[in-house]
Amino acid sequence: MKLLFSLLVLLLSLSTTGFAQQLNTADSLYNIEDSILIPTRSGINISAIIVRKKTNTNPLPAILFYTTYYQGVGDANFGKRSADRDYAGVVAYVRGIRTDNNNYAPYENEGTDVYDIIDWISKQPWCNGTVGMLGGSYTGYAQWATVKNIHPALKTIVPQVAVMPGFDMPMENNVQNNIALYWPYQNIYTKQPIRRSLPFEWFEAGTSFRSLDSLAGVPNPIFQKWMQHPTYDAYWKKMVPTAKEYAQLNIPVLSTTGYYDGAQIAALQYYKLHTRYNKNANHYFVIGPYDHWGGQSRAAKNLMGYEIDSAALVNMRDLAYDWLDWVLKGKQKPSLLKDKINIQIMGANRWMHTSALTTTSNDTLIFYLNNQTLVSEKPKIKAYSSQTIDFRNRQNENNFYFPQIIVDTLNSSNGLVFKTAPFQKEFIINGSFLGNLFLTVNKRDIDISLALFEQMPNGQYFYLTRYLGRASYSKDNSRRQLLQPGKTESIPFEITRFISKRISKGSRLVILLNTNKQPFEIINYGSGKEVIDETINDAGMPLQIKWHNHSYLKIPIWK
Repeated sequence: MKLLFSLLVLLLSLSTTGFAQQLNTADSLYNIEDSILIPTRSGINISAIIVRKKTNTNPLPAILFYTTYYQGVGDANFGKRSADRDYAGVVAYVRGIRTDNNNYAPYENEGTDVYDIIDWISKQPWCNGTVGMLGGSYTGYAQWATVKNIHPALKTIVPQVAVMPGFDMPMENNVQNNIALYWPYQNIYTKQPIRRSLPFEWFEAGTSFRSLDSLAGVPNPIFQKWMQHPTYDAYWKKMVPTAKEYAQLNIPVLSTTGYYDGAQIAALQYYKLHTRYNKNANHYFVIGPYDHWGGQSRAAKNLMGYEIDSAALVNMRDLAYDWLDWVLKGKQKPSLLKDKINIQIMGANRWMHTSALTTTSNDTLIFYLNNQTLVSEKPKIKAYSSQTIDFRNRQNENNFYFPQIIVDTLNSSNGLVFKTAPFQKEFIINGSFLGNLFLTVNKRDIDISLALFEQMPNGQYFYLTRYLGRASYSKDNSRRQLLQPGKTESIPFEITRFISKRISKGSRLVILLNTNKQPFEIINYGSGKEVIDETINDAGMPLQIKWHNHSYLKIPIWK
């Protein structure tokens, strides 16, 4: 056994040596400066990596990849990708990362820091004075933050799956998600991972959402700061462009996202606001059957059990560099970008290209929620569907969890299911559904979950998209307006994810309507207190809901 162990150690050593030699051979192609400190007006230096191919001796356009994530020596690969395309590759880290974590404040300093980084890059002898940016998620957000005050050297941005602080992260339509706790732990405070049982412990204990970090046993200053801003208030809004700043944004922009990207509503909102305030915005938008990773990298052929169309097999990273080549080097425009809006229609194996979001549909289906059915005519007789939720009862959950896009049976999880009749003709759902829910409750607030499915002719359910939102913010996400118990209230909603799919003849549309009570999202007990401070002691009597039958959905289609 000892001899075998020694042999394995020797083989591992030889293998590792060979791997290291390969890395050294590859690295010999580049000039890599991995300990650069870029000065900023704040007096706090930004850590950066500069990568250039040794064969490129003349000044080049620079590509900035600005990130909040530090993963080690492999981070130079982000710069190498740009160097391989004959750019100067720059990887710069958020203030505090790789320097002093005490200076770290997510989302708060990008508007000035990235400007200073671009200014420094543009003046280096290896840069020709032009800079582009690309990347996803937080990196996508940073690009929108920096165009609040555009540096003259910045010629284009490619924000992919970009988050919007306070809008979709760490809450969606004002409903907090426990990513607010996990994200700082996993990406910044890496000393102690959170135990997997924590959400279930919190659910069983019925403690406040604000106390999650105490329950985890490690204080989380970032989480606690975010909990001080449960509305989409000035703290969040100052991080992204204003109407005036969108109006002044004239450089070319390419946005990419996916139907199953958690950040899609933010990526879509950036596009909507830019094109609303700048009628001549040079902004291209690409969306398809991708999740958060696929919307910024290589598409997964099998996405959550769904085999995507061959036409959808696009590498978004390659598309980003093809775009940069077009804008910064005058090369050919990417062939996929036949118009400003580029949509992959699931099930049709083709792309749709149009000039604006307003032209992605040519009709609208309206359905009323009547007696577990979705009907196209407004009911003449008023009625309602009843639902009761006992928040004190921890033996069951009202959960939303669909790890697979296609399922054989629909678990209602104590919610209400409404179905259309089978369709006589096929059509394409193309856009973001919206609606207005009319309800009467015995409490002052609820969090609503509404999922949309296609029930295919074979009986299987195809998950399309979901709305999640807090009723008290449905009319204004910056100002809470509590419900009046016993009064019929109107809950309009429109911030939902864009979806494009061919709906077959013989299919039905199905919605699953529910109110949250589960371990992975905050529980709104309806007391009227700040929801992050509510506990199970605020549950009181069971929640009684009357979902009135003049509630409706509007679904944009192409036919």
